[in-house]
Amino acid sequence: MTTNNTRLFCDAPHEFHVSRRAREAYGLDETLFAVSGNVVFADFHAARVFAHSMNERRDLLQFPERAVSASQIHALGLIDEVLHLLIARHRRERAPELWPDALSRLEAELGGEAVDRMLEAFVDEFPPVSVFRGELTTATYLADTTDGVDHREVVLEELVLLWLANRNPAFAEFRELFDYEVLRRDTRYLPAMEEVEAILGAAPASGHGGQSLLDLLYAPMRAAPHSLEGQLEFIRTTWAALLGPDLYRVLGGLDFLAEEQRVFFPAGPGPVEPPDYGVLSESGENYSADREWMPRLVLLAKNAHVWLAQLSVKYGREITTLDGIPDEELEILVGWGMTGLWLIGVWERSRASERIKRMMGDEDAVASAYSLEDYRIADALGGEAAYEDLRARAWKLGIRLSTDMVPNHMGIDSRWMIEHPDWFLSLGHSPYPAYTFDGPDLSDDERVGIFIDDHYWQKSDAAVVFKRVDRATGDERFVYHGNDGTSMPWNDTAQLDYLNPEVREAVIQTILAVARRSPVIRFDAAMTLARQHYHRLWFPEPGAAGAVPSRAEFGMSRADFDAAMPREFWREVVDRVAAEAPDTLLLAEAFWLLEGYFVRTLGMHRVYNSAFMNMLRDERNADYRQLIRSTLEFDPQILKRYVNFMSNPDERTAVDQFGDDDKYFGVATLMATMPGLPMFGHGQVEGLAEKYGMEFRRPRWDERPNEGLVWRHDLQLFPLLRRRRIFAEVDNFLLYDFVTGDGSVDENVFVYSNEVDGERSLVIYHNRFGDVRGRIQHSTAVAERDGDGDRRLVHRSLGDGLQLPDDDSSWVIYRDEVSGLEYVRSCRELRSEGLYLELDAYRLHCFLDFRNVKQDEERPYDRLAARLGGRGVPSIEEALGQLVLSPVLEPLQRILAEPILQGLASPGGGIEAGAELRKVASTEVAAYLAAVAQRAGFEAPRAEIESSILTDLEAALAIPQLVASWKTGNAEVEGAVVRLLDETLENPEGWLVLLSWILVRRLGEFSERDDVRELSRSRMEEWHVGSALADLVQSLGGTREEARRAVAAIDLMIGGGGREPGVGRAAAVLVDHLVEIFASPPGQRFLGVHRYGDALWFNREAFMELVRWMMMVAAVAAIADGSEDVRSRIVEIQRAVDSVDSACEDSGYRLNEFLESVRLVGDGRATEE
Repeated sequence: MTTNNTRLFCDAPHEFHVSRRAREAYGLDETLFAVSGNVVFADFHAARVFAHSMNERRDLLQFPERAVSASQIHALGLIDEVLHLLIARHRRERAPELWPDALSRLEAELGGEAVDRMLEAFVDEFPPVSVFRGELTTATYLADTTDGVDHREVVLEELVLLWLANRNPAFAEFRELFDYEVLRRDTRYLPAMEEVEAILGAAPASGHGGQSLLDLLYAPMRAAPHSLEGQLEFIRTTWAALLGPDLYRVLGGLDFLAEEQRVFFPAGPGPVEPPDYGVLSESGENYSADREWMPRLVLLAKNAHVWLAQLSVKYGREITTLDGIPDEELEILVGWGMTGLWLIGVWERSRASERIKRMMGDEDAVASAYSLEDYRIADALGGEAAYEDLRARAWKLGIRLSTDMVPNHMGIDSRWMIEHPDWFLSLGHSPYPAYTFDGPDLSDDERVGIFIDDHYWQKSDAAVVFKRVDRATGDERFVYHGNDGTSMPWNDTAQLDYLNPEVREAVIQTILAVARRSPVIRFDAAMTLARQHYHRLWFPEPGAAGAVPSRAEFGMSRADFDAAMPREFWREVVDRVAAEAPDTLLLAEAFWLLEGYFVRTLGMHRVYNSAFMNMLRDERNADYRQLIRSTLEFDPQILKRYVNFMSNPDERTAVDQFGDDDKYFGVATLMATMPGLPMFGHGQVEGLAEKYGMEFRRPRWDERPNEGLVWRHDLQLFPLLRRRRIFAEVDNFLLYDFVTGDGSVDENVFVYSNEVDGERSLVIYHNRFGDVRGRIQHSTAVAERDGDGDRRLVHRSLGDGLQLPDDDSSWVIYRDEVSGLEYVRSCRELRSEGLYLELDAYRLHCFLDFRNVKQDEERPYDRLAARLGGRGVPSIEEALGQLVLSPVLEPLQRILAEPILQGLASPGGGIEAGAELRKVASTEVAAYLAAVAQRAGFEAPRAEIESSILTDLEAALAIPQLVASWKTGNAEVEGAVVRLLDETLENPEGWLVLLSWILVRRLGEFSERDDVRELSRSRMEEWHVGSALADLVQSLGGTREEARRAVAAIDLMIGGGGREPGVGRAAAVLVDHLVEIFASPPGQRFLGVHRYGDALWFNREAFMELVRWMMMVAAVAAIADGSEDVRSRIVEIQRAVDSVDSACEDSGYRLNEFLESVRLVGDGRATEE
């Protein structure tokens, strides 16, 4: 076997021998055979034709293991050729008469007739073409010569190689092609070969350390008895000097084997590993400068067709074009903190792609978003005008549009394929004979026919090419599909030829045109066009092929490839865009450990960081911390240029990978607060689980947004995105070790700080199930430049990272965005000891709003820190105020102690709890009033006020007994009273509000001013009484919102005075109080007053809560007044409440209508009517 018609290895006409029976049995094409009758492979294609001819006549359906590999057939021939070369070299340098002498010796030993019979039998069994056709007899052939070489000598050498082939274990499965059974049976072949082995064994080979020629001929099979690949590898490594330039032939054979071993395409890019910056350090540093807006970009992906379908459902009208996207939706995105909108699939798509998908059974499919007909906005989305409308409206709101650029390929029926077929990688023949192209013509253009391999339709194979037919000339081209070597070829795409300068310029012009439409361009599969990978995929260096089947034979050396593609394509793109469209952010989807190279050397503004998603999802936390550490040690600027994401259009959705609870929000917070562009997937915020294919016209699943998830985003994540500026830079970014008690670093805890324009942040996240305790004190190493531009590694302390002063009077206050709590710490303590934390599973802290403060007599932060013991509080200023005002607050807190409140609310526990309240109040009310007097600097009649408070407390304690005595009554109104009072005091929060009102409403009496009620309300806020009461509500199990509403209710009740109206005045007093509350901003907030349409509305539940409290304080006032007929007076109040409630219902909760109606109640007319 040879690889071209001039026989590379030697001048004699030696090729690989195939028997007559095999040729006839498999119908092997005569064009595969040389004049000698042996197989000639002009290229790999010939080997594929040979293998295909064999496979066609084998029952591979029942016996798939009998399939013949073209690369193995090719390897047989290569090994055979190398052995011929060894023999030729030996004859040239040592024994020119090797075969004439051997023939003479054989004739002497076996007899001339036996030798002739053996030679004749070989020619009959392995006939030259002329003998096979009957044009020459065997005798005539043996009597002839070729180029002066006696055919008897040629045949003897073939007999020897036939002998070696049959003895080679790696050749065994192909023995039917060259079986010597006829020779063995009918001639003296075996004794003859034994004699020849003796001759060759006695012939020392030139330059091989005394080995004989026979040793050399056996060496490959001895080195790797059962592996053709192993034998070729032995030849490559051992005989490179012998092969010279023809070493590339052996490398090509190895590549051919590698290609075919990858016939079953791997699924995806494989595991993600931390980068190795050793190679990158040899590349130049050539970053592209950011424009001011680029670091703050937060990108949201939307599949255009799917999003429009979802918006149609959401807004209850058909929305099919880009200009139909409502402004309200864009405003929602702005509220989320999104500043970039990546619209997937806006370009005009391949019609052939859509036809393929529909013919394969997906009737609802559109074409793939990455199989393009041309770079113009799709007509189905409204065309260029609709896009421009959306772009203008989005820009007014601060949103930049982003689009895809797919530079690797075009659709198989694209405009370029019709008009510029020479811009694509193609062959004049099909690379695999098994491919057939008899299916439907996928072209709508009458000038060209487009046919994909039939096996795609049958789902039995994935061809690497499709057929293009020029209808005018009949010319057929077999064009390669787009392919990144990691999965099956993309059967609706055509691969562009980047060795063609015309193609490179055409793509650059297209990129510039895209840049004029969108300031953010995402380059799909950008790594495939980096020179090293384009070389590897399509023109592989000998010895490095196998990524794309059939490309091994088009291999190029590094020097040849670099000459054909002298510059990195992406560097050309970056330079041209910088010059011609400078306000454009270039974003590369690149993997294969090229991330740093793409931004640092090629100059892309941003590059995908798939490790973020993969490693954090799989909790490979040590690996991801190593990625950050190594990046900071090599060049921190790379970290800023990553694109971090939790899902990508061709990956599982974020909710599928990370869930919708603490782990999701922990990782999402890392994404929002680390340097690097945060990118959110379509439906990620809403918790949608469906993965939208690039061919989807609409969602296939019936999903609704997870409102709880959206709410938590709004509470916890969106505020961070809106402050993206303070996290985006890397100049002051530090990563810290979380050191546990035994001195080890817990790699599952991510801790980092940053500072931008004086705003500091510290983020801590534990990405593992379980508990951990440890301390944060020192950063990992980070590279810094000195004055000469040289880098040095430095470590910083936590105090340095947070820029804390180092003195005893300095303290720092900061807030946790997650919990809303504030903390205070000593700066000196943080510097000397670090920050101690206890973290449970997936615990997250995001500390922001750092402010340094000084301690003095009025601001005793040391006392406050000791009191808090490391705990956070809603407000440090409130807590400090409570500390300063503790003489006022602590008696209140003792009176309102949780056991007392719980006891009062529990069935049967009221008597004991009431007794405890009386006991505590007997001393603590006096202490409380004394502290109030001291704080106010005014001495009021304390004894009188104390007596009044104790009376009110007794009145409140009397309510349960009063209710109990009424439960036996049947009167309807009395029953309503019982229900209202019972509902209010059946929980401890109700008692807290009632008792707090009694205690706090007297604060304003310690003053010369007349506006006692307003002063009481003011002091409740200024003296931090309200926040202390809110803390008590939360200690009872109430939420922050419930605590806020409880304090607001107390405030409103204080404003109403709480005095019991005289007989017959209940309705008037109640109405006056309600009108006053509705007119005040605090009252409007409590009651949820809002405008909708042309009317003002209020919340019924809030209104009934307010009325219930008004009823309660009126009841306390009536009881405390000492009236003998308390029952009738409370019933009167209840009737007034019923009338007000009826007015509320009649108004339909419209404020103006209610006020008109309720004034009639106050005048008494409603009752009369």
